[in-house]
Amino acid sequence: MLGAVRPGVARLVLLVALLSAIVSTVASPAAALPVRDRPPRVEVPEPTGSSAIGTKSLRMVDRSRSDPWNPAASARELMVSVWYPTAGTTRARAPYMSAALSGAVFGSDVLAGVRTQAILDAPPRRRPAPLVVASPGFGGSRTSLTASAEELASYGYVVAVVDHTYEAPVEFPDGRLEPCRICVGIPDDARVVRTRAADIGFVIDRLTAPDAGLSVDARRIGVFGHSMGGAAAVEALRTDRRVDAAVDLDGDFWTEPPAAGIDRPILLLGAQRVRTGTPDANWRGMWDRLTGPRRWLDVPTGGHYTFCDMPWIVDRFGIRDEVPPEEAAWQYGTLGGNRATAITRAYVRAFFDRHLRGRSGDLLDRPSRAYPEVRFVG
Repeated sequence: MLGAVRPGVARLVLLVALLSAIVSTVASPAAALPVRDRPPRVEVPEPTGSSAIGTKSLRMVDRSRSDPWNPAASARELMVSVWYPTAGTTRARAPYMSAALSGAVFGSDVLAGVRTQAILDAPPRRRPAPLVVASPGFGGSRTSLTASAEELASYGYVVAVVDHTYEAPVEFPDGRLEPCRICVGIPDDARVVRTRAADIGFVIDRLTAPDAGLSVDARRIGVFGHSMGGAAAVEALRTDRRVDAAVDLDGDFWTEPPAAGIDRPILLLGAQRVRTGTPDANWRGMWDRLTGPRRWLDVPTGGHYTFCDMPWIVDRFGIRDEVPPEEAAWQYGTLGGNRATAITRAYVRAFFDRHLRGRSGDLLDRPSRAYPEVRFVG
């Protein structure tokens, strides 16, 4: 039953869904992706906005705190991918991930051949833009939210996705690959969420600084995340008054909100969280504490991975049919990869357009003929 396994889902290495034999325990080694399934060319789905996109990777070191997962590290070291509008250039598009990172995650360099829609190290457009910071699922690389990040950037947002070091394989500019230290025997879910919220706050510090090299409007900041990253996004909203709005993409909550509740806008977008007419207990418990603008949407035909890059990846590599049916039910539901991407992009962008830019639109107000898969819960 999906509700019974959700806490375990939040701990799974996000990218194991690509395997032909899905692992059943946390942080089991990823088997190699079959080379015979490698298509000749794979790209991140093209975004729908009109702006050309640039991207760059940034190493950030927070010397104000030690690393909670590595006692030998005196500072918290992060990698961040930033997507942003650019005036356009003819330079090459960025790879989805390096061969080394693909090998660390999959035991294969297969994803090194995937290309994004963004120009590597293109100059940012010099016009202040809303900032959105994102957090991936536990065990998942920051690349797993590329499709959503590129969509927002194509509409004029600056988007930063954080690699939470030692919670997934992370590659640094010097070629060092840090492993996931806590994937086996995760110490404390609530501590992970709070650590991620602190990571998000530090990234906001750095990207809103005068020397950041990006045109960011520090008065308009949003956060979103998938799975554990979704819980972290809401925690960042709760603890950091600079954050104006948050989106949780199918992530269970592990920390208690204050008795007074959370008074800023929150979107809960999940899959199969209403069963036999009863809303999911984890989200229902949080729902009553949300005192600001709120929306709860459910995709009954979706799955836990519907809201990240995994659906279009498994479709492009022909892996979906190799997933055992009982696993596929909660991983993907029956949604195809292109449709899952379109739904996630549309509702995340509509939410931030409303709450960071004050733009009208009725997608969040009522069911839409364009997206009949989406059900309004609250």
